[in-house]
Amino acid sequence: MNRRQFVSAAGVGAAALTGAVQAQQPIQRKGRIKQSVCRWCYNKIPTEDLCREAARLGIQAIDLLNPKEWPIAKKYGLVPTVVPGPTTITDGFNRKENHDAIEKRMRDILDHAAKEKIPSVIVFSGNRRGMSDEEGLENCVIGLNRIKKMAEDKGILVVMELLNSKVDHPDYMCDRTAWGVEVVKRVNSPNVKLLYDIYHMQIMEGDVIRTIRENAQYIGHYHTGGNPGRNEIDDTQELNYKAITKAIIELGFQGYMAHEFVPKREPLKSLAEAVELCDV
Repeated sequence: MNRRQFVSAAGVGAAALTGAVQAQQPIQRKGRIKQSVCRWCYNKIPTEDLCREAARLGIQAIDLLNPKEWPIAKKYGLVPTVVPGPTTITDGFNRKENHDAIEKRMRDILDHAAKEKIPSVIVFSGNRRGMSDEEGLENCVIGLNRIKKMAEDKGILVVMELLNSKVDHPDYMCDRTAWGVEVVKRVNSPNVKLLYDIYHMQIMEGDVIRTIRENAQYIGHYHTGGNPGRNEIDDTQELNYKAITKAIIELGFQGYMAHEFVPKREPLKSLAEAVELCDV
């Protein structure tokens, strides 16, 4: 190899090395909205790998981790958000017979979450099973009133998720924004709000940006997802997430917006594209 060939080869090698190093550097985001990602959508990826890449992408939190995974998220500077609470989608606050057990479990969850500096816990209304929406609403208010002081004392946000009952969760009660907002109004606590899932509410009622603007004070957390199909949030589906994110930012939202779409393509590449799309 002559000198010219050696210098040329060295240059190529240095460029490749520089590119590899740059690929591992954290991406600097505008930071106008705090982005998160839902763990279950990437359940085939080890938690360590997901957390490492999420941190590199400029993501600030991970939703729905189990307690054993919290230390891994924290290792990469990520906040475990909306950790699982004492209810399930089908069995929740809308039944009084559940309230004693919910209160007991919630006390333990909030104690643990407070020690670990977890900001929020997710809860559910439960299914109707023939119950009227008004009775279910009243029961949810009674149940949430039993735990709101605990949440306030611990400084933890409790969010009840809005889900669609049309496609994914038949019979789920908290399936309309107006119903969920009424629950939050009656409970009247700064530590009890809604998790507004954009995918689910697009299915149930649409008019997403107007609804968010009119009810922003009652929303404590957001989830994304493409519709139809809950896949990537790009131009293959009907929601304009750049516009939605801008609207949320303009309202002064200080919480987290978590990506909860199920990737159809290479998962981490799809996640990177979603973070970039919402970094407005």
